[in-house]
Amino acid sequence: MFKKFLAYPHILWSLTFVIAPIILVLVYSLNVVGTNGVSLFSLENYIKLMDPKYIEIFIKSINLAVISSIICLVLGYPIAMIIATRDRESKKGGALLWLFVLPMWMNMLLRTYSWLTILEKNGILNNILEFLSLPKINILYTSGAIILGMVYNFLPFMILPIYSVLIKIDRSVIEAAEDLGANAFQIFKKITLPISIPGVISGITMVFLPAVTTFIISKLLGGGHYMLIGNLIENQFLVADNWNFGSAISLIMMVVILLCMGIMNIFEKKSSPNKKGGIK
Repeated sequence: MFKKFLAYPHILWSLTFVIAPIILVLVYSLNVVGTNGVSLFSLENYIKLMDPKYIEIFIKSINLAVISSIICLVLGYPIAMIIATRDRESKKGGALLWLFVLPMWMNMLLRTYSWLTILEKNGILNNILEFLSLPKINILYTSGAIILGMVYNFLPFMILPIYSVLIKIDRSVIEAAEDLGANAFQIFKKITLPISIPGVISGITMVFLPAVTTFIISKLLGGGHYMLIGNLIENQFLVADNWNFGSAISLIMMVVILLCMGIMNIFEKKSSPNKKGGIK
């Protein structure tokens, strides 16, 4: 009885700040103002999303988020392995980990603004290239700059879950494999990679979800030339004053995110160690 009583504040919190806002968004998304000014319930806002220009925005957003997730995985996995190895051998991996965690203490808006100074025409990067007698590059306000901003801001979200899994690998298992004649590649393929799959899936989820819905990065580094899902939702609420259509987009994105999380959970369960210590 006492345990049930302790759950009541959590239930109340969830109803007030999770369930109620979702219901409110749903009501707004189904609400359309008629020609006579009377509000009507309709699927018009969802039908409007079938317009090719909105589908193109969805595809572009998912495409950039997927590319950013892949780059974060390619960069983050080796970094997580290096940090975990150093931490396991000399307990000095924590210092390296702090190098990636510390920038996250700064506001994301400030971190993104800093890249404007670095990438602008007469910015730090081009000044260094000019000093080295190399040609200047101009990637600001391009999709490349947006991807760079996503990777920079979300890379720690890939490193941390992979590191948390790798650091828990029993060193004796690796030593046993070495005693049996396994080389470094075989150890990675048969032991390290299968065990780290849950961390990889968590990392991909933690990078893809904020990347596909971001609007600050695309707005600043894209210069307003790239309309992504996050920018579209922001414009509907703050510029077009069309809360109904904005709510419909938000709800569709919520469904897409839940589907992605469900798919990731399925893969994570399939790759998780079974009771016998093997990999499914």
